[in-house]
Amino acid sequence: MKKICIVTGTRAEYGLFYWLIKGIQEDPDLDLQLVVTGTHLSHEFGYTISEIRNDGFPISKSIEILLSSDTAVGVSKSMGLAQISFSEAFAQLQPDILVLLGDRTEIFAAASCALIAGIPIAHIGGGELTEGAYDEAIRHSITKMSHLHFAATEEYRKRIIQLGEHPDTVFNVGAIGLDNIRRLDLLDREELEKSIDRKLLKHNLLITFHPVTLDNQTSERQFQQLLEAVDEFDETLLIFTKPNSDKDGRIIISMIDKYVERHREKAVSFESLGQLRYLSALKLVDAVVGNSSSGIIEAPILKTPTINIGDRQKGRIMGETIITCASKKEEIQEAIRKALNFSHTSVHDNPYGDENTSEKVLNLLKKYACSDIRKSFFDL
Repeated sequence: MKKICIVTGTRAEYGLFYWLIKGIQEDPDLDLQLVVTGTHLSHEFGYTISEIRNDGFPISKSIEILLSSDTAVGVSKSMGLAQISFSEAFAQLQPDILVLLGDRTEIFAAASCALIAGIPIAHIGGGELTEGAYDEAIRHSITKMSHLHFAATEEYRKRIIQLGEHPDTVFNVGAIGLDNIRRLDLLDREELEKSIDRKLLKHNLLITFHPVTLDNQTSERQFQQLLEAVDEFDETLLIFTKPNSDKDGRIIISMIDKYVERHREKAVSFESLGQLRYLSALKLVDAVVGNSSSGIIEAPILKTPTINIGDRQKGRIMGETIITCASKKEEIQEAIRKALNFSHTSVHDNPYGDENTSEKVLNLLKKYACSDIRKSFFDL
């Protein structure tokens, strides 16, 4: 059987991968190899490897790489440990193809090891821009190490080709995260309230803010502006989801913990909501606030407006439900007021609105054969 190896390092990434992993597991012609790493193995970030096990997926390798530091030095050391561990894992597993998603540091390490080992790489999420984070450079680097490319829009597909990848290896399959929205039976209001042990209020905001690793402003200063902005809205429940182990991520986590401790009547936080609760909340809240890609890609299909703060997502294709503002208290407040008056019943186009992305990726993986990973640069 064809051995397909998937690496997952975060709760969000695993949620995007879920239906593809399930499809590979159920296909009689494929052998699933699942490598779990990163925050999945950290109790600080929810120890979400337990969710993977509960979903019934066999884990081929669990690789501990997370160091108790979110400094630049700490992140780089974590990448070095990942490089060592992935090289050993791939030597044992001998996958026929490695499937990677996105642009995180541990995924860059996995791609580097696969390239040196001569293992073909299929990359999901290439061609996208995020000018406020070093994720962008990592994403384009993984593209150049990969041999099969699954883009979320036609514009992103063209950008991958612009990077020198042959058009025959680049496919516009839509955004893989939308499969969960279409295939999960989302919770209703009462079910969500029970699952988070809080009653929703007159207004409700889902807040996800990640460090802006290339911004001149510090993450602490930007997030403080956000906290001051939302603090002045009455009768509003603030649902915080904590960031991953990015550089300076623990600063934001500490600020969330302190804010929730002082404002238990109006705020609640989670290391991980999981896909079902997160998407259910995304559907039921008045707006999602922060700088997460889920506000750009998933929220529009649920007709939920997004307050996109700062430059972290700058460069992504954005639909008309996205309200972008600077990381300043007054601008954030104005954006929230605009979102609270947003018509959820209006019809809005979603530029990522393709269907059955996981199934398309699975079928292309089955067809793909590569005995030689050498590539020629495709000139436009």
